[in-house]
Amino acid sequence: MVAFSSDPRGGNPAGVVLDAVGLTDAEMLAIAADLGYSETAFLFPRGDREHDIRFFSPKAEVTFCGHATIATAVALAERDGAGRFELHTQAGPVPVDTQVDDSGRHTATLTSVPTSIREVEPAVLDEALAALGWSRDDLDPALPPRIAFGGNDHLVLAVSTRDKLAALSYDFDRLGKLMSDQGWTTLQLVWRESPVLFHARDPFPPGGVVEDAATGAAAAAFGGYLKHLGLITPPTTFRIHQGDDMGRPSVLDVEVAPDHDRIRVTGTATRIP
Repeated sequence: MVAFSSDPRGGNPAGVVLDAVGLTDAEMLAIAADLGYSETAFLFPRGDREHDIRFFSPKAEVTFCGHATIATAVALAERDGAGRFELHTQAGPVPVDTQVDDSGRHTATLTSVPTSIREVEPAVLDEALAALGWSRDDLDPALPPRIAFGGNDHLVLAVSTRDKLAALSYDFDRLGKLMSDQGWTTLQLVWRESPVLFHARDPFPPGGVVEDAATGAAAAAFGGYLKHLGLITPPTTFRIHQGDDMGRPSVLDVEVAPDHDRIRVTGTATRIP
């Protein structure tokens, strides 16, 4: 399945195994590596519309993956009908609501685990910037660096120009080592076009992937980042365009509520021919 796009040439591909009962960890990792997508989801049915779900990149298990959750929910809706699915991740419960839009496409909305943010140590930030080939002068001072959590940890860095984001070229091994040492899943690199429209790129070297075309977990973490820093006023929604610079355009819609720290992320998905 391709998540966050109705066109199989866009979005972020994800493997989906709707019944993984009996598969070992080694077998799931081998399947994920063979597929070569940034993540593959494996479902273990608990009951009616309720499943345990695990995620594997080509190199390791991942605690939570948003785009594979969206892809899985759409696949389940196509098989079992639209409605709510209760998914149990290693990060916690993630309910997903599926529906059919006006064009007849299935869409899915995940509700993240509670989000949070924390400061990034100056030396760690300097190493991240060095691996990216960026400097502090490239950053948008209105969107300060933070580590944001929405099921996984993501370092959020906002640049001041779209051109800087588009020109991303980084040291894969250096950044991958830093991210592994810090326990970060991706970097959420963003440029703010308007208060309700952002552009993002997400390096994912710990998973053996240069870049994610759509990152639902990072979108949820970023929604929490904006809320916790008071940079948006809930209730509100905003949109993230991701994947444009790698030729796989993706659209992620993010909803932030005033009364809790769980973030809702919506997208569509389609089968890979």
